Parts: sequence; C-alpha cells; structure tokens
Amino acid sequence: MTIDPSKISASTTPFALIDEHSAIESEKEILFSMHTVFRVDDIKQAVSNSRLWEVQLSLTGDNDPQLATLTQRIKGELSGSTGWHRLGHLMLKVGHLNQAEELYNELLKKASSDDDRAHIYHMLGMLKSQQGQYKEAVSFYEKKLEIKRKTLPEDHSSLANTYNNIGLAYGNMGNYSKALEFYEKAIKIKEKSLSPNHPDLATSYNNIGAVAYYNMVNYSKALEFYDKSLKIGEKVLPSESSRFGYFLQQHRFGV
Repeated sequence: MTIDPSKISASTTPFALIDEHSAIESEKEILFSMHTVFRVDDIKQAVSNSRLWEVQLSLTGDNDPQLATLTQRIKGELSGSTGWHRLGHLMLKVGHLNQAEELYNELLKKASSDDDRAHIYHMLGMLKSQQGQYKEAVSFYEKKLEIKRKTLPEDHSSLANTYNNIGLAYGNMGNYSKALEFYEKAIKIKEKSLSPNHPDLATSYNNIGAVAYYNMVNYSKALEFYDKSLKIGEKVLPSESSRFGYFLQQHRFGV
C-alpha cells in the first residue's frame, strides 16, 4: 500500500494508526475513513502461499482526474436533493432493498415538503417493483401522482415516467388493460414533449405492443406498435448496434 503524503490535504484524513488503542497491539491495526479511495495498481499471487493474493494499492488525491470523472458519473446516475436521498438511490442500484426501504421510511417521516414526499414515494415505488410487490408499487406511484396533480396538469412532461412505471407494474401483475391505460397516458405526453425519433418513444411504443397488446392477444395492434418502435430504431441506431438487434428481436417475437 502506497500513500503519497503530498496527496493528503488538510481536509482529508485517510487513515489513523490505532494499534496503541487496540485490544491486541501486535495486530498493528489501521482505521481508514469512509471517504478514502485507493487505486488498484497490481494484483498478483503470493510467492510464499498460492492461496493468497497480494493487492498493491495507492492513495488517490482530491485532484485525481479519473476519480473526479468517476465521482461525476456516480452523481449523475443518482437522484435526490440530499446526500441521504442519493444514498437511498445507491442502495437500490446495488440491491440493498431492505436497507433502502428503512432509510426512505425514515426520510418520509422527516420530509418537510410535498416535493420531498413525492420523490420518496417514487423511490419506494421503484423499490417495491424490484421486490416484486407490484400492488404496493402502484400505491406509492399513485401517492406521488396525487401530490404532483395539485400543481401540475395531467399531461405534464414530468409525469410520463410515473405513468410508465405504473403501466409496467400492472403488466407484471397480468392486468394488461390497466397497463395499456397508463402506457397510453405516458405515450401521449412523450409524443408532445419529445422529438418524433426519440429513443424513449421507441421504448414506449414497444411497451404498448409487447406488454399490453401482445399479451391481450391483439397481434395486429401489437405489430402496429412494434413497427413504430422499429422505425425509430432504424433511424437513430446503426445496423450493427446491439440495441438495434434488440428492436428487431422484439419486433419479430415480442417479449
């Protein structure tokens, strides 16, 4: 493990030697702070014991460009107005659903605005969907919509994803007519707010064809929406793209 002293700023304390405070001084324990980030430089098998591997680490600094790029990417993928909200989203992404639910329930108790409550209801809806509890997911999404409808019209662009998520939940429950109802609400908004060849439109057209009409055994309508999805894919994706292959597969077989 390599630590360059020049990379340790006054605001950063990456580790502390705690051997004199440890119950077993001979272990020479080191306590690392949670924000410490090391780069993996090398991994090799130990010469003395083939069952062990040696990992060479070096401490990153605040000005490390790769760390800055990674940090910005993570921030871009996590939604939430506070660090606690982003932590909950991160827990969802890594599959720590029980911990995320506990955190969001605590945040809900302390929420001070309708916007915060709406965001938490949305995240709880996503969580319940991941748990396969689709009825509960719909309930949380509806609570979000109830808040948003106080100040927004039914066809506001920010509601499209929630309508789509409700449609997906109903589809997973096998209630395809209700799924279609909400998919159609989502697509009407997207057709107004997005360009005609936007990939999100292709996804929504495919949802209507594959999840709703295909499962309702209305194959002619399913084909109609598959074609709409495929035409967008042909315009915006290269022929060798794996996503283009995905469009072709769904157009031919459904999902």
